[in-house]
Amino acid sequence: MDLGIEGATAVVTGGSKGMGLAIAETLAEEGARVAVMARDVDALEAAAQRIQDAGAPEVIPISVDMASADSISSGYARVAKAWGSLNILVHTIGPNAGPFEELDDADWHAAFELGTMSAVRSVRAALPLLRDADWARIVTLSAHSIQRQSPRLVAYTASKAALSSFTKNLSKSLGPEGILVNCVCPGTIVTSSFTETLRDVLAGDGFDSADPHDVMAWVERTYGHPCDIGRAGLPEEIASATAYLVSRRNGYVTGATVNVDGGSDFI
Repeated sequence: MDLGIEGATAVVTGGSKGMGLAIAETLAEEGARVAVMARDVDALEAAAQRIQDAGAPEVIPISVDMASADSISSGYARVAKAWGSLNILVHTIGPNAGPFEELDDADWHAAFELGTMSAVRSVRAALPLLRDADWARIVTLSAHSIQRQSPRLVAYTASKAALSSFTKNLSKSLGPEGILVNCVCPGTIVTSSFTETLRDVLAGDGFDSADPHDVMAWVERTYGHPCDIGRAGLPEEIASATAYLVSRRNGYVTGATVNVDGGSDFI
């Protein structure tokens, strides 16, 4: 299927690793020009090479601190200077997690700065560019946990729930302008950072953090969160759903919360 995004301009925040990188590579495979925003310069350069190798005719790595309004504004100023308009914005940034008793006010503020306000600021900065394009799409990445709560993710989930509400309201605001806005809610996804962070934890319980079936078995046993197909997802599976939603092929889906979670009891 031709998604109709060859030559389109796209920004992917958090595009240097994990789901963000997979999304950027998928857009590159479809022929989009891609700007990736993340903080780590070395990771950005490595990601830019991968995105170029995937087929992007142009890649712009931009170092941005997503907790800083000024840094975000500067990042989009570079996009404006390079392209003048923008077809696609995919926002993938998320905060750290932790149980309630371990979080102080600064942790809560940080969670909302990254989990919610980074998206608000990105959209605010990108909106003039999106409006100047012939067509435009926005997708935010929320989380499975906004529908199935976990005390270990209390601030993370609260910020992502706010992001989902923001996204829904944004779709209503921008729908009359033809800018389609959707929210993707990933389930448990085996990214490289997930594998590295939880390697010892899962190994201690007899599971392999790189094996999607082992990961889901551990999640179900630990948190009681099963999925219908019995395995965790992969970053490219989030990327394929996102690529459709931001494409010209999508002409009528807006304001949706799309669960990409291997099957669940969510509506």
